[in-house]
Amino acid sequence: MKTLFSRRTGMMAVLACLLFAPMVAMAVDDPSEMLPDPAQEQRAEAIGAQLRCLVCQNESIEDSSADLARDLRHVVREHVAKGESDHQIMDWMVSRYGNFIRLRPPLTLGTLLLWVMPLLALGLGIGVAWWTLRKSIVTPPPLTDEERRRLSDLTRTRRE
Repeated sequence: MKTLFSRRTGMMAVLACLLFAPMVAMAVDDPSEMLPDPAQEQRAEAIGAQLRCLVCQNESIEDSSADLARDLRHVVREHVAKGESDHQIMDWMVSRYGNFIRLRPPLTLGTLLLWVMPLLALGLGIGVAWWTLRKSIVTPPPLTDEERRRLSDLTRTRRE
């Protein structure tokens, strides 16, 4: 039984590798995209690693196999080949696509609000819940003498 289980596990692992191998191959860049100068290519890859794929939105353009990411990689390589600095290329991309193109946007009032708003909303919700519950809890007034006598009579009859 143990060998059957391990044989099945091995066959499942091989099957999984065969199924997922084409997906890994899709992410490989086309060699014709690459710049002939290795230093320029390395710079282009470093810049591309900082830019968001606008289709995938959670990958850099260097990691994505989307057509738009391929186009953006080509644009970055054109700018690098022209001799533009990293800062100039990033500025061009941001002016064209906005700060959303950056995987790590700069800290501005807008990005700070994006990070702080969930905490503020949670705090506001807790505050409103506390305020509402505090107001809804009403302490009953103290018992009158008549109510105390009646309570005493009721509890005394049950004990007997």
